[in-house]
Amino acid sequence: MPSKESEPGPLSFALSYLGPAQTDWLLGEDNPSVRFFALTDILDRSPRGRTAVQAKRAIMARGPVPEILRRQNPDGGWAPAHRLYTSKYWGTVWTLIVLAELGADPNDGRIRKACDHILEHSWSPASGGFSTHPSKQGGGLESSVIPCLTGNMVFALVRLGRAEDSRVRRAVEWLTRNLRFDDSGSQPVVPNRFQHHDYCYGRHSCLHGVVKGLKGLAALPVDLHSPAVKRTIRRGVGFMLLHQVYRSSHHPSRIARPGWASFGFPNMWNTDALEILDILTRLRVKDHRMLRAVDLLKKKQDSGGRWNLGHTWNGSMLVDIERKGRPSKWITLSALRVLKRSLPVLRQDGSTRSTDSSW
Repeated sequence: MPSKESEPGPLSFALSYLGPAQTDWLLGEDNPSVRFFALTDILDRSPRGRTAVQAKRAIMARGPVPEILRRQNPDGGWAPAHRLYTSKYWGTVWTLIVLAELGADPNDGRIRKACDHILEHSWSPASGGFSTHPSKQGGGLESSVIPCLTGNMVFALVRLGRAEDSRVRRAVEWLTRNLRFDDSGSQPVVPNRFQHHDYCYGRHSCLHGVVKGLKGLAALPVDLHSPAVKRTIRRGVGFMLLHQVYRSSHHPSRIARPGWASFGFPNMWNTDALEILDILTRLRVKDHRMLRAVDLLKKKQDSGGRWNLGHTWNGSMLVDIERKGRPSKWITLSALRVLKRSLPVLRQDGSTRSTDSSW
């Protein structure tokens, strides 16, 4: 049984998906990141409370975060600067995403140095977005700025304490200007400097670019939601609801992208239905067009009350995180976050109902 301190108050509907054994499993000290997020996001413990503070400190002391930081280069990166993106998935871009997902401490000097490295070599002063390649003139190469990377870097840098940085704010502005939400297959006018990125700027919006852009904007504190940010979030949410989260908008019987019905952690440029649900519910979206994805999520819970890791980048990252096909604390944590936030869309008996929204 959980200790008295780890026991929640009255169980929410989402927590009814877990028994005492599963609760103890999520709160296990072998994974301090999951322990911290389970305490604060699922059990509603204050992040300033003693137990949560101890868990937060443990993230930097044991597990994957200190192992990643042990392999950091003196310049703050992991791969050479010219391979910060192309070294998949151990380059600085990908490693920063992982550190942000794991809840690394923004006040740690090594984390600050890593953030400085990305801003120095990937952020493009000319456009404000993030580039896959550094420029010989300094900063990121403007012609290699892409939406999914810019969204991912906004997410990571905001999570790692850089929301107020003027360069991050310019990247947010880039997202509000350049994220596209067209679904008709029309040929938009694309600036010459971006034309060689056909997948990103081609005949219709890149779904991964939309998802990662929304992920970056969803990470922003609400007081930084400018009118342009709010407008972009509305359009992005509407676009994903048009796809019922993970389906083809033109052929709803089909999944939009292979693998989107398989849940993974961490996601890099790729995504899946669970990550999209997490973003939408973080933005407090409640809409009947999400119910198909919620049903998929519920069906994937196993008989032991857990969710398995469906896809992974293990073997390509600096550290392996969990095992594919086995019960996953990260997937279970994310699933519970979604179910908890989705309460108004779910009946108390566990069935779903149609709920309209203003989106």
